[in-house]
Amino acid sequence: MKVLLINGSPKAKGCTYTALCEIAKELEKENIETEIFHVGNQPIRGCMACGGCNSTSGKCVFNDDTVNIALEKAKEADGFIFGSPVHYAGASGQITSFLDRFFYAGSSFQYKPGAAIVSCRRGGSTAAFEQLNKYFTISNMPIVSSQYWNMVHGNTPDEVRQDLEGMQTMRTLGRNMAWLLKCINTGKEAGIELPEKEQRVATNFIR
Repeated sequence: MKVLLINGSPKAKGCTYTALCEIAKELEKENIETEIFHVGNQPIRGCMACGGCNSTSGKCVFNDDTVNIALEKAKEADGFIFGSPVHYAGASGQITSFLDRFFYAGSSFQYKPGAAIVSCRRGGSTAAFEQLNKYFTISNMPIVSSQYWNMVHGNTPDEVRQDLEGMQTMRTLGRNMAWLLKCINTGKEAGIELPEKEQRVATNFIR
């Protein structure tokens, strides 16, 4: 089993990365393979809702950033954790543009557990956390929780490590993710199938 952890910070090894590493250590203790994927610090296009991904086998038509690379990795992952710093009381522009296209073009994360974590100096964490969780609740993904909202506080990696409650929250999240993945795997081995899906109905409110 494998968990793909997405670092949505422009900084490859900053505060968000520090929190993701704490989660990864717990997953690896449970014999869960991990990979931390950095979205990069170059511009990431926003989604244009062009629908081109419908004819490109689940890939975005834009191929000049890291979104399609992550979509390929998602096929091999059994669970996902998306991390972001807090910018203006919301998720980073990098991760927002990334996830809009990642979720619009992809489908290999359906019914796989997901979790979001946020890193902030002081405020805005709950708004950013709520924003990220919306990607899971529109995608048939079980959400993995922890003992507190999934956030760490600090302005540097060293300060994040001093946030003892936040780091404990990350470790608990890692253990909870491992537990849920093992439960899902046991269910598959017992022959429990995925829920039956109805044909999608779209209701427009202006006719």
